[in-house]
Amino acid sequence: TPHSSALLELHQLLSLFMDTNAHPQQCDLTGWWKNDLGSRMQVFKVENDGTFSGEYHTAVSSAMKPIQPSPLVGSQHLDEDGQCTFGFTVNWKKFSDSTAVFVGQCFNGGDGKEVLHTSWLLREKVDAESNDWKATRTGRNTFARMG
Repeated sequence: TPHSSALLELHQLLSLFMDTNAHPQQCDLTGWWKNDLGSRMQVFKVENDGTFSGEYHTAVSSAMKPIQPSPLVGSQHLDEDGQCTFGFTVNWKKFSDSTAVFVGQCFNGGDGKEVLHTSWLLREKVDAESNDWKATRTGRNTFARMG
């Protein structure tokens, strides 16, 4: 009957829709990202085991030397739901004695765009153990894919 045929088509469409949502798009860290402060990073390639490398181009610094792109290395979980957690280290060796570590999670937003929510620790070199108390800063950044 026409009624049962329409119901069958509706059921097939709903099944297809539900199947697509069961496996959302994997968040791919590869590419260029920009954060809320204007800093940019490029992740070159995420390997099959989740490791990656890239460059971080900070827009902010308290160092006296000119800012230069800095190497980053990290690892991410390759979760099936596409909202992976990850972490990476940035070595500011080209212009500073500081090191930063970022941890975060990738989300596929309601608009279909990927966003990275991160927290970070920045360790600055101090001249004596008595100054250790002021050597670590913390903060948060949100990155959006550039392109």
